[in-house]
Amino acid sequence: MIIIPAIDLRGGRCVRLTQGRASDETVYSENPLKVAREWYEAGAEMLHIVNLDGALGSADRNNLKALEQILYEINIPIQFGGGVRTFDDVRQLDELGATRIVLGTTAIENPVLLEHIVGEFGSTIVVGIDARAGKVAVRGWEKTSSIDAVELAQRVADIGVERIVYTDIERDGMMTGVNLDATRDIAEASGLKVTASGGVSSLDDIYALKDLEPFGVDSVIIGKALYEGLFMLEDALDVADE
Repeated sequence: MIIIPAIDLRGGRCVRLTQGRASDETVYSENPLKVAREWYEAGAEMLHIVNLDGALGSADRNNLKALEQILYEINIPIQFGGGVRTFDDVRQLDELGATRIVLGTTAIENPVLLEHIVGEFGSTIVVGIDARAGKVAVRGWEKTSSIDAVELAQRVADIGVERIVYTDIERDGMMTGVNLDATRDIAEASGLKVTASGGVSSLDDIYALKDLEPFGVDSVIIGKALYEGLFMLEDALDVADE
């Protein structure tokens, strides 16, 4: 089980939102590079970085500047998403050095483009499936589609996607525990590797996710629980390695 600390960028700062609501923001640092370095020094094997402004449809050069600094100075794989909706977006991030590039809205709104991108960039491409009551949300979670999360997982598997990041929006930032059943359903239905996201509140959540490893759930993104100090990254890494 790989533990992946999250760094959410908004206006060039490291923040966390609750259930994706832009109005419910907590700023944890004005210096995302410093945060990335702290997670790296604590033993993180990968970082998950999100451009919240991009996801919400706004351009913010400060977020990409922060990403560039982290990629240049922190020598671990970076998974990046948020507002990645064109072939050029993907190419730019690939050239910057992102290890994984997460697309969400595009998977629903333009599956032909997704197939083209996957054909070009292969396993670099990850699909983010963000669900509210089982239905996929798009455009920075501001719109909820009529498409079932499991159905989308099966669709992107047919396209050739190899990994899904699955987020239960109603649990994101709430620290109420991971939606284990939904995460398992996504993994079983798609047959893909799955990174769990949303709701981690204790080391028990990591133990529970480890039970899903036989189904393809091999990693978890953790944000607020780490920033609020509910447990240390080092302790989470120890649990993951057991």
